[in-house]
Order: sequence, then structure tokens, then C-alpha cells
Amino acid sequence: MAFVKIIPQAHLPYTNEARDFPCNGKVICIANIWGKISAIDNVCLHQGGSLGQGVVEDGKVVCPWHGWRYDPKTGVAVDHPDQKLKTYPIKVENGEVFIDLD
Repeated sequence: MAFVKIIPQAHLPYTNEARDFPCNGKVICIANIWGKISAIDNVCLHQGGSLGQGVVEDGKVVCPWHGWRYDPKTGVAVDHPDQKLKTYPIKVENGEVFIDLD
């Protein structure tokens, strides 16, 4: 695994919030679901909405464009289980957040 720094820990989303962050030429959606941090691709598989600009409802990240919901732990689209976003390992160390994009 090759972890790279993405953000300072202080910039993590608040509880039950998702936000998008650039990292190595990609944009990653980081979600905080009741204190559990997850990282997934930021682009909705439906029509390309920014998931990090959406909301968190019932533990799912909701696309702001058309309401597609994703499980941030697995990347699976709730109503379209054949559709799945890439998920990324993420960790917090010494006040910094690191992600493995491999």
C-alpha cells in the first residue's frame, strides 16, 4: 500500500457529512458516518454528479443531482447493486489524513 497525504485531520467532514477533496489528479469523496471515515470515488455513476457536494442520509452518501445513494464503506449504489464506486483505504496519523489510491 502506498498511502499519500490528502488533507489535515482538521479538514475532515463533520459527523454525517461528505466532502470532496483533490488528490493526485483525482477527486475523492470522504464521508464521515457516525465517526467512521470512508473514501470513495467522487463521481456518481448515474450522470457524474459530485458526491462530495451531496448529503449523508441514513448512513449513505446521496448524489445532489438525482439522489443516487451509495454505501461509503462498499461503494455500492443502494438502488442499483450492480453499480459500484471504487473505495480507498484511508487512515489518520499525527493529525494528517492519508489515502491509498492504488
